[in-house]
Amino acid sequence: MNSLIAYDLGTGGIKASIIGEGGNILGESFLSCKTYYPHDKWCEQRPADWWKAVCMSTRELFEKSGVRPSEIICAALSGHSLVTAPMDKDGNLITESVPIWCDMRADDMPDIFFKNVSYEDWYNITGNGDPAECYSIMKLMWMRKHLPDVYRNTRKVLGSKDFVNYMLTGRMCTDPSYASGFGVFNLEAWNYEPNFFAAAGIDPAIFPEIAPSDELIGRVTKDAAAQTGLPEGLPVACGGVDNMCMALGAVGVEDGKAYTSLGSSSWIAVNSRKPILDVKTRPFVFAHAQRGRYTSAVSIFSAGNSYRWVRDTMFPDLSFEEMDALAESVPVGSGGIIFNPSLAGGSAQEPSPNMRGAFIGLSLGSTRAQLIRASMEGIAMALNAALDILKLHTGLDKAMLICGGGSKSALWRRIFADIYGMDIVKTNVDQGAAALGAAALAANAAGLWKGYGMIGSFHKPLSIEKPVRENVEKYQRLFQVFENLAGFAAGVGDEMNRLQKQGVW
Repeated sequence: MNSLIAYDLGTGGIKASIIGEGGNILGESFLSCKTYYPHDKWCEQRPADWWKAVCMSTRELFEKSGVRPSEIICAALSGHSLVTAPMDKDGNLITESVPIWCDMRADDMPDIFFKNVSYEDWYNITGNGDPAECYSIMKLMWMRKHLPDVYRNTRKVLGSKDFVNYMLTGRMCTDPSYASGFGVFNLEAWNYEPNFFAAAGIDPAIFPEIAPSDELIGRVTKDAAAQTGLPEGLPVACGGVDNMCMALGAVGVEDGKAYTSLGSSSWIAVNSRKPILDVKTRPFVFAHAQRGRYTSAVSIFSAGNSYRWVRDTMFPDLSFEEMDALAESVPVGSGGIIFNPSLAGGSAQEPSPNMRGAFIGLSLGSTRAQLIRASMEGIAMALNAALDILKLHTGLDKAMLICGGGSKSALWRRIFADIYGMDIVKTNVDQGAAALGAAALAANAAGLWKGYGMIGSFHKPLSIEKPVRENVEKYQRLFQVFENLAGFAAGVGDEMNRLQKQGVW
């Protein structure tokens, strides 16, 4: 039997999966990776931990699944974005830890960069809609300024999955989807943009060559085989960034197909033949698995993590299932309580990065059940505000696939259906979307599949929640109040941020 091994390297750890040629999961194994926060705005991980997790999860996977290594015909990785691991001339990692996507230490670099190129031009060419300091080019500018010896000795920088690929095969390269998060990728040209290297003062030679996501880039070396348990000589596909792999595994490459990932943070992504670009609302865009296709997304920083905060802070005696049961007893509108979920600040699609969470409409008669349902409704409304941005720029399929931990709640799925005004579909793939996307790249690289049209057939619907017209109309009126609250929270957040800088607290 022909099987594929796919690795989903997220910030929480790595999940290794064996997937059959028919898209069925034959086994899974997960190992966590630690994130370090040595200073304010610093978020780091150790690439050695990624490699150790790959080795351990692979061996565990073979033991648990019963699949023999000889049955695997190709491997591929999905990896978290915006990482720059510095490698020296001998192919050794220079620093023990590297900044990951949410690291914002380079917040003084955009001012320098945008003296040489306009923000609008940079955004419209790259589609990099997250805070500019998150992107790799800014992190390298910070490295050149604050760690000059490291920068001087850097010969190549690698993304997260690219580092693992190098450990597997000995080849340093990346793919278009990962390169499109470097801050120097021209989405239209499908290649690096020379002007941005010049604006940053960064040598373009340190960025890796770009290979197609579904191209074979090498084979597992003897040393890597000994460490992982993979067969020596196993072909390895280039793979892709997690955003693209999740989109591929969730909805393929077909235009207009969209999904909502309801995890700690949350985003909505849609496939299109043109990148969705709007310099005011700044959707973030990644190159897709095939040239000339894109996955564009909008996000909120706090979804499941805000809901968990509500539970841990106010209702630590309740399980999430018990919270669902209480919220079921409350009708649409939660007794007039509105929740703004921006506990981690505002995303690029929200009114201000300084906005914070808030409940409004509380009274002495407010109940636990109302607060819980208001939390669920507020998160869905925040995502609906982001969804409206995508609707302005492209047509969407009438159904929205939902995945991630929050999608386990049937009540929450019904709330999303009524607030979105769309069918909400949950399938068997769920949190395995990124792994399925990586497996699809491996299958095409190995010649097992041709294209990505069959991905939809691997999804077996477990539930379809249809909007209730009466509820849709009620939520449309409540949504206007929610948007007013979000604008108010942004204004208050900006003022409180000013006062904090003045040392008021």
